[in-house]
Amino acid sequence: MTQHYQPGYYPQQQAAPAFAPAPQQAVNPVYADQAVWSAPTPPTQKSTGLVLSIIGISVLGFIFLAVLVYILIGLGPFALFVCGLVALIPLAVVILTITWIDRWEPEPRGALWFAFLWGAAASVAIALLVGLGVQLAVYYATQGQGGVGDFFSAVIQAPLVEESAKGLGVLILFFVLRRHFDGPVDGLVYGATVAAGFAFTENILYFGSSLIESGGIGLGFTFFLRGIMSPFAHVMFTACTGVALGFASQKKGWLPGIGFFFIGLVPAVLLHALWNGSSFIVEGLGGFFLVYALVQVPLFALAIVAVVFLRKREAALTRVRLDEYAAAGWFTPEEVAMLSTGTGRRQARTWAKAQGGDKGTVMRRFTQDATRLAFARQRVVTGRDGIGGRRDEADLLQAVAADRAVLLSTGPQAAVLPPQEQYPQSPGQYSPPAAPPQQHGQQGPPVI
Repeated sequence: MTQHYQPGYYPQQQAAPAFAPAPQQAVNPVYADQAVWSAPTPPTQKSTGLVLSIIGISVLGFIFLAVLVYILIGLGPFALFVCGLVALIPLAVVILTITWIDRWEPEPRGALWFAFLWGAAASVAIALLVGLGVQLAVYYATQGQGGVGDFFSAVIQAPLVEESAKGLGVLILFFVLRRHFDGPVDGLVYGATVAAGFAFTENILYFGSSLIESGGIGLGFTFFLRGIMSPFAHVMFTACTGVALGFASQKKGWLPGIGFFFIGLVPAVLLHALWNGSSFIVEGLGGFFLVYALVQVPLFALAIVAVVFLRKREAALTRVRLDEYAAAGWFTPEEVAMLSTGTGRRQARTWAKAQGGDKGTVMRRFTQDATRLAFARQRVVTGRDGIGGRRDEADLLQAVAADRAVLLSTGPQAAVLPPQEQYPQSPGQYSPPAAPPQQHGQQGPPVI
């Protein structure tokens, strides 16, 4: 006996979830062999960001090798190898956390690799070169009688130079990858990734120095302070710059990026200076724990609250924009509810995996394409279409339709969207393209 699919109805599937976030064929019956658009969409241009990312990653790769050679000369091969392995532990914790934050609308891997290498290579190289320059300037100014004090170096020079160097990498991504820089969460992810790369290289230097000076005990103590007690220190600093640039990405033009960059740089430098300066205020391990409990723990808790708030903000934006597409017939209300909540997305993937084949992967792609579609529409309705909003919308509507076609069984061919409905003439009166007319010959995938 053949029955048609209905939401929440799972004959002979006892393990299926109660909530059934399956794509609804009747709303938008589009299939992989039928084009969604009948008229030419805006031409797909070669991504300047992709080309620049490839060039940037290649250049940063060579700089990273140069930094490793510098560390090798200073520490030796054994210390470099051991401390490099140890530094991977806090790096893994930070990267896993960043990946969790970035789940809603993942950033391009090429951009994340650029961000990491910028932090691990370019930022470190800039900090080392500027530090050497300051030391030489002070040496010649005092005719060899004076040097840079520890307090100045730790509390003033390091925060200013390091945060500026790390923030510069986020600023480059802001200008080059505007189509993938949609808000404060994206800025946080890019800033945190840059900081993770910087902390990785810096940890190798600190671990190596401790190993050479104090052996395994010194290495263990330094690892405890930097790898266990404060693996997110640099992430918290540079995230301030990234979040500020994320808000700037929601403004028109490039000028807000410059202003918000310096706005975000101020708290980044101040937090970095506070962290470094605490060692001059208190003495001993007891003093460190006191400052850690009174200052760093509250700041870390505040950062967690901010991340949760920003992620909920992303989910709310996704729902608002997809509701507009649902009103035009591209999604069902059930799909919008699924796509705008983490629980719904997990249930959707569980349902898709239960269908067998690669539908679990397709459902994940369907979710990501729909989320990117929501952010592309946000760019259009806020007047930032110059960075590819409508072209992305056209591509993503086709992608969503193709994803749905894989998740559903084949059926009647979909009608083609009339050309005049694709791109309204007035951006101020923009509304989502209407979905192709519904087909009523078949209401959904049969369940045997």
